Amino acid sequence: MDLLRSLPLGLYLEQPQTWLHKLDPRVKIAWLMSFLTSYSFATNQWRVLLVALLIIFTLVAKIPRRVWQQQMGWLLTLTVLVLFIAAVSPDGLGVSYQPRLPANEQVLTQPVNTKKAPNTQHSPLSTKKYSYILFHQGPVKITRHSLDLAVRLSTILFTVIYSTNLYLLTTAPEEITAAIESIMQPLRRLKIPITEITLTLTLSLRFIPLVLEEVQNLIRSVMTRAINWKKLGLKGAVKVWMTVAERLLENLLLRADQMANAMMVRGFTSPNEHKVQWHELRLKTRDWLAIATLTLFWGVRVISGNQF
Repeated sequence: MDLLRSLPLGLYLEQPQTWLHKLDPRVKIAWLMSFLTSYSFATNQWRVLLVALLIIFTLVAKIPRRVWQQQMGWLLTLTVLVLFIAAVSPDGLGVSYQPRLPANEQVLTQPVNTKKAPNTQHSPLSTKKYSYILFHQGPVKITRHSLDLAVRLSTILFTVIYSTNLYLLTTAPEEITAAIESIMQPLRRLKIPITEITLTLTLSLRFIPLVLEEVQNLIRSVMTRAINWKKLGLKGAVKVWMTVAERLLENLLLRADQMANAMMVRGFTSPNEHKVQWHELRLKTRDWLAIATLTLFWGVRVISGNQF
């Protein structure tokens, strides 16, 4: 079991450098927020389009298959499972559906006498049948409302998780810090410690792989001891995992203390006194092209993606 490979959450892919890596981090933040916000009050077609765009971006960027295959596979499996469970679950409306059309269809097919009203135009009635219940077989019933809720839940689950992971996968923590610090510059007038906030964010992003490594090492140590869980019972198993959780907390606090000591030894006592240039931010041609594409993205969203 290798959590750093099977669950690469929040990890940065250093090589190979794709075109997503070379985009300005501020532009990528704008794209990320667009994916996370354009979902609201959107049609189901737009929500499915967001999922398709994320998959297309991954393939077009030529990110190695070993990086995204397993994670995307598990995520797609989870979203499909959520889609199925939500579709077959009660939709919560609690209504007894009544057919809109009369039971006697001959009423709709009777000829209309146009001689009595020669100046009146008659439009033919639509013979297309509407059904609120899309599928009903035994205990399984799928309605239009339950299917709509299922699509909403599954697409937002995939969009939120994978868009954020794709951003972290193609953006170094230092670039994220520089981008956020640049965006938050107007808040300095309110005397908000922007540098301290961005430094804390950078350290937290760097700490994620350490957490995964500690969890991985502890799980391996438990597996190598070949514990007989049946003999332990529920109470014994809870004691073992409580001990593991306590050891995990101790190791993480030790790592944090070592990181703090390393910064103090190097004389880094205050971000304002020791200014670190994280990343040089400069918009290039590819960035302006991405901004233009983002404008088109929102134009399509406003014109055809609204639910109401």
